[in-house]
Amino acid sequence: MRHNKAGRRLGRKTSHREAMFRNMVTSLLDHGKITTTDAKAKEIRVVAERMITLGKRGDLHAMRQAASVIREKDVVSKLFSTIAPSYAGRLGGYTRIIKLGVRQGDAAPVSLIELVEADVAKATA
Repeated sequence: MRHNKAGRRLGRKTSHREAMFRNMVTSLLDHGKITTTDAKAKEIRVVAERMITLGKRGDLHAMRQAASVIREKDVVSKLFSTIAPSYAGRLGGYTRIIKLGVRQGDAAPVSLIELVEADVAKATA
């Protein structure tokens, strides 16, 4: 039984799954949106929203915590300088998942995950 075991395994070992989430969140924060499968998008949303909340906190400890997840230093600085301040008045729900249909090769359900105010974040970048 899987009582109190949250999250999807996605057919990967723990280290592979965590590395994949880190890479995808880094790309999401860098580009503002990425296309992936529904299950991955739902899991990435949790990590991305946690990173934006750390960015809103804005202290040194929060920056170090974000840097332990996000792979690139310039994306961490972008998170703390441009992305997080644009969400100052918002209490949560920083990302949006839009279902795109199924992928032609394997019929996997595909979604677009994007930052809710991605155009605001890009305009200030």
